[in-house]
Amino acid sequence: MTTILKLNASARSERSLTRRLSSHFVRHWLKHRPEDVVLERDVGREPPPPVTEEWIACAFTSPAERSEEQAKMLTLSDSLIAELEAADIILLGTPMYNYGMPSSLKAWFDQVIRVNKTFSFNLDRGDFPLEPILSNKTLVILTSSGEFGFQAGGVRAHMNHLVPHIKTCSFYLGVSGDDDIHHIGIEYQEFGDDRHRRSIDEAQGGVVTLVEKLVKTL
Repeated sequence: MTTILKLNASARSERSLTRRLSSHFVRHWLKHRPEDVVLERDVGREPPPPVTEEWIACAFTSPAERSEEQAKMLTLSDSLIAELEAADIILLGTPMYNYGMPSSLKAWFDQVIRVNKTFSFNLDRGDFPLEPILSNKTLVILTSSGEFGFQAGGVRAHMNHLVPHIKTCSFYLGVSGDDDIHHIGIEYQEFGDDRHRRSIDEAQGGVVTLVEKLVKTL
């Protein structure tokens, strides 16, 4: 049985293109594998709080030495990490805001990438002391952007601080490399022309194709 963690990061509700894509993915997945489990976390509607100095102190205090108040401060982080641990597929629907990720999504990453929970730290490893604890995760990134040309070699590739950032962070979510990452994006939203409509159609078709590929391999 496969568990999907469906994360939505858009601040929009019905108008959100990425919410539609992530729901499209789940619908088609469950047609093939109705027994599979879908966990849902909506950081767009319920954003995690940003980390604070107190939160960092709690995270770097060993569990045996944490006060009751410190343990309580990490309750949400523990819940988010438990969802991540349970997931085989991380299904992430997010718009591009100001060429990067929404603050709510960044807050989620900051809550789940945590020492001795999702990564270990050991200076005996030299200049690369961090190693992920989780493994065998597949990441599906579903994005939307107002402009276009953010793909590698595109006219705005140098301005894309969304997908590269997610890919970098995904190493600490248990995603081993590019072979385990799949990206489908809608572009031209601010133009609202035929290119945008074609982009929506292509993304929806791409989701169906990706589902059919993954259900055979996971």
